[in-house]
Amino acid sequence: MSRFDRYLLSQLLSLFGFFALVLVAVYWVNRAVGLFDQLIGDGQSALVFLEFSILTLPNAIRLVLPIAAFAAAAYVTNRLMQESELVVMQATGFSMFRLARPVVYFGLCVMIMHAVLSNLLVPASQRILSERSAEISENVTARFLNAGQFMHPAKGITLYIREITPTGELLDLFLSDERATGSRAIHSARKAFLVRGEVAPKLVMVDGSTQTLNRADGRMAVTRFSDFTLDLAGLVKVGETGQIALNALPTPTLLQAPPEALAATGATVAQFLEEGHTRLAGPLMSVAAPMIGFAALMLGGFSRFGLWRQMGLAILLLIGIQMAWTWGGSTAAASAAAWPAVYLGPVIGIVAAMGLLWQAQRPRRRRRSVPA
Repeated sequence: MSRFDRYLLSQLLSLFGFFALVLVAVYWVNRAVGLFDQLIGDGQSALVFLEFSILTLPNAIRLVLPIAAFAAAAYVTNRLMQESELVVMQATGFSMFRLARPVVYFGLCVMIMHAVLSNLLVPASQRILSERSAEISENVTARFLNAGQFMHPAKGITLYIREITPTGELLDLFLSDERATGSRAIHSARKAFLVRGEVAPKLVMVDGSTQTLNRADGRMAVTRFSDFTLDLAGLVKVGETGQIALNALPTPTLLQAPPEALAATGATVAQFLEEGHTRLAGPLMSVAAPMIGFAALMLGGFSRFGLWRQMGLAILLLIGIQMAWTWGGSTAAASAAAWPAVYLGPVIGIVAAMGLLWQAQRPRRRRRSVPA
């Protein structure tokens, strides 16, 4: 790598780190506000909030990488044009494509970071996040159980607990179930505790009784038990913990779309292929974005008024590429055979950048002066 390439690459990487830090901080703070309201409102500790916030960071970094790379390339190019450094390099015989070589190196560096995040770190963090979310959603004690109060977790359900021990035991429990129109059931137990189930938590009651009243004939049946397990699937609204999210699956599984994975997620083959190829095509956006920012600004020469028109063109092109990227993703998700549409946005961006560089190095015609 030549000295010029190292110099420009160092400028791009330093500005990229700054813009990435700012954008991640903005996105993370916005996300953290919602997490704080959700977790703290459910009775979780600050450590749980910190854990969830850290687990969302890989996805936040992945989202802002192309934008940060574009901003770094546009800012560095504009500054070097204003300071005439790129003009001097052009005067020494460097073509536009030769000047763009360190930008390509920079885009490849960002692409590698993007690929590692998309295919390794983000799926791993999403898997941990899904597991922890399932645990918290099933932690009924932290969500709505309060000692010494009559609670109504669902319509027709009345619950009372005299005391909740630090170990999670529920002492002197009373549970009235009036959901059935023709009967009423009352469960009481000296103590109870919650265990994790496949769909919803289960309530294990110890040393108690169940009183069932038949409203049709007015008869009551009393059943005493030493231990009794009650499934809370119909009493407690919990998240769908039985299904696995697509963003938590490994990339090879998404590309192969095995039947067992389709059944576990409830998704279609098209959605599997769209998610898998998005992880492969996304890093290419980290190459296309800085090349667009550099090539568009190279269309203009030195000007004391700046390169505002070229910056506007670069932003419009980036928006157009993002729209093509979004359209390609929605098209691929609708049909399994349309997965190549995911690569449309990055390919358009790279081709557009090459066209802008070719246009920028063409000799400019001078305007002919009109004779008086």
